Amino acid sequence: MLDICFIRENPEIVRENIRKKFQDAKLPLVDELLELDAKNRAAITEASDLRAQRNALSKANGPLFGKLKKALEMEKISIQAQIDENMAKVKANDLRREELEKLEEEYAARIHAILLQITNIIDPSVPLGPDDSYNVEVQRFGEPLTPDFPIPYHTAIMARFNGVDMDAAGRVSGNGFYYLMGDIARLHSAVLAYARDFMIDKGFTYVIPPYMIHGNVVEGVMSQTDMDAMMYKIEGEDLYLIGTSEHSMIGKFIDSQNREEDLPYTLTSYSPCFRKEKGAHGIEERGVYRIHQFEKQEMIVVCKPEESKDWYEKLWRYSVELFRSLDIPVRQLECCSGDLADLKCRSCDIEAWSPRQQKYFEVCSCSNLGDAQARRLKIRYKDESGKMQLCHTLNNTCVAPPRMLIALLENNLQADGRVLIPKVLQPYMGGTEVLVPKH
Repeated sequence: MLDICFIRENPEIVRENIRKKFQDAKLPLVDELLELDAKNRAAITEASDLRAQRNALSKANGPLFGKLKKALEMEKISIQAQIDENMAKVKANDLRREELEKLEEEYAARIHAILLQITNIIDPSVPLGPDDSYNVEVQRFGEPLTPDFPIPYHTAIMARFNGVDMDAAGRVSGNGFYYLMGDIARLHSAVLAYARDFMIDKGFTYVIPPYMIHGNVVEGVMSQTDMDAMMYKIEGEDLYLIGTSEHSMIGKFIDSQNREEDLPYTLTSYSPCFRKEKGAHGIEERGVYRIHQFEKQEMIVVCKPEESKDWYEKLWRYSVELFRSLDIPVRQLECCSGDLADLKCRSCDIEAWSPRQQKYFEVCSCSNLGDAQARRLKIRYKDESGKMQLCHTLNNTCVAPPRMLIALLENNLQADGRVLIPKVLQPYMGGTEVLVPKH
């Protein structure tokens, strides 16, 4: 969310940013906002003036009431008339102020609604384009494998180990759910445990957050469009299931005044995640690729504005390092303007190599949101001069095992059906070096 003062002083910059995001339908919102802002400020000024006038009239009546008691009969008529005139003005003043206060509430509500829709200012480095087909590959890490044997679909690999049951999950919960079992379930947990320790070794604090959050926190961490497409609401309660632990982790700092010396906060959080995943998806996004429930290890940073660019670089590089330690080739993809969510000023995806598809697919998303979430949630710190400043917030996927499992299984599958366990995971698998299929 942008500062209304910035929009007021730089409307053309805001309009040009909306154009760069290919959201021209939002351009009229800028003019509407400026008009409402002008009306709101005029109403506030008039109401303030009326309060001052009311105080003056009330103050003037005090001495008149004193004179009225001591005055002669003829004088009383004149004094009473003056008192009545002042009281009439006070009453009219009160009625007008009530009207203005209602208008202020209406203007403020609409202004807030518009501010929630206007996109964050994107970083100058962001490539321009209307959709993810314009995302730009920056660099690759590791040599992509081209095996000389066919690689089955990921659920078929899991099935060889009696490791997945999609049919039973469909009967119990519907499409988009799964049972993981045996060695595959253990591998899933091993990946999460390894990612947790990987981030702790980087100096991050491990956190298990709430899995449900209030509506005002949802509004603070994401756009309305994203909320409608992702979030499950608990019926009859002001609670939503989180789509990622970033939601409750950033919400942890709502209405906070932090000490500068305590920044940055570097946190790694585990949680299950729940998503509607609306829309049609291709065959390669079935199985356990795009699902309604999964688990994830996340990276969260709350820092000073001047530090956020450096942290953005560190976070995505942590993802690359983690995936390479698991012998998985990856690439970094810079997200274009049209692929950025409204609150993001910059974002990149880390994509893992799929030997089966002979292409990369998304496994991590790293984002710098600037002060957008901090402004909505009032996440501040006091600088050296004692002035309150807004923090910057960043997040990045550490691992989301369903997709990580796809990359891990495909890249470590052998021609005889066995799956090699990377050395860093072996301690989390009880020393197991290789998974042998059941059939």
